[in-house]
Amino acid sequence: MEPVLVIPTFWTRRRSVRGRSVDESAAIYDHPTPIDSEGTLAQCLESVQRVNGLGRVVVIAAATDPSIEHQAEDRVRDIVADFPGLDAFVVGPAEMGSLHRRLEQLEFSDMIEGVTLNGYGAVRNVGLIAAAVFGHDAVVFLDDDEVVLDEYFLEKALYGLGAKLQDGTPLLAKSGYYVDEQGRYQKTEEPHWSDMFWRQRDSFNSALDIVMKPPRLQRAKVAFGGCMALHCDMFNSVGFDPWVTRGEDIDYVINVRMHGGDVFIDDEWKVLHLPPEPVSEALRFRQDVYRFVYEHRKIEFAKSQVDLRQVTPKSMAPYPGDFIDSSISWKAAATGLLRAVSREEKGRYFNAALHAVKDASDYAREHCQHYFEFQRRWPLMMESVWDDVALRTLFSGERKMDRSALTGRFPVVPSE
Repeated sequence: MEPVLVIPTFWTRRRSVRGRSVDESAAIYDHPTPIDSEGTLAQCLESVQRVNGLGRVVVIAAATDPSIEHQAEDRVRDIVADFPGLDAFVVGPAEMGSLHRRLEQLEFSDMIEGVTLNGYGAVRNVGLIAAAVFGHDAVVFLDDDEVVLDEYFLEKALYGLGAKLQDGTPLLAKSGYYVDEQGRYQKTEEPHWSDMFWRQRDSFNSALDIVMKPPRLQRAKVAFGGCMALHCDMFNSVGFDPWVTRGEDIDYVINVRMHGGDVFIDDEWKVLHLPPEPVSEALRFRQDVYRFVYEHRKIEFAKSQVDLRQVTPKSMAPYPGDFIDSSISWKAAATGLLRAVSREEKGRYFNAALHAVKDASDYAREHCQHYFEFQRRWPLMMESVWDDVALRTLFSGERKMDRSALTGRFPVVPSE
């Protein structure tokens, strides 16, 4: 197989000179890199250099704010330039503009909203389109805050991909898992009393109990987007949901199940995860409320779609199943209140308790059907862009761009 390695990287505004945290727009991502910091991308690329059989690498530069998207792109290009031995291509705003115009020409303008540099799912969809444009039969995702542990990373990623299991099931999507610097893949921290209704870590650990148990490949209920491999038969058929706020990787497991497949986890494929501190624990909680409420409504909506396999919270238990059933609303409200009286960021937790559930419900009601409309058009779009000559010349670098001549590149006035 000829895989393409896709590395999304997320950037945010400079850190405040007065020591304040970055603005809340950064909370759409877990830990975006401030534009004036070193970040982890260089460390990731350095580890990638030793991978056997490495071919094309696509680095996708996303930003939390349109005002810094060109700065983020330039920052990423500078970092990638320090690794001339990599066959790397950076996707930034200019490439996205060309891609969107091409989609309009191919009569897929309705798909553009789900293929952007804004949001986890949309960014991963850009990676899938890049794989299709280059004609790769597999895509391997790696996140910018991860380090490859050995030279056999790609061999492990492709192990079993495209083959059939003993029961005849095709293995078209698989995930490895993350370990920390101590080699742990499960964190056993004592839960805070305020999380009596929100045992998220415990449920996640329970879902990972299958790791290190035979056989090597098992059907999974969780996946790790920064250590994921997809066969072209899968990524040409099922896209990521651009409207899920977090957990697009686990959501992809649900999407695949809805369409009759499964994602498998490989207990011999892992990466070192070195995440920075999150922007805000309270804002992350709020995004989780959005995510789980959205997921609950999504699987309920899917019951009315006769062409989809039914996925229930019970079938996804313990995680994310325990958080996407009908109890999610009261659990979220109660946890927000308990955290508001017992933790820092009291105001944000109190606000989440009072408003997040209703806001999340309104968001889910407005957007969950969009994914199904988007998904039904996804295979047709992917067929149209597969090995597309116009996009291929752009993405391969044959069509050179003088980025300094692009309009709209104005310096951002620094905040005081």
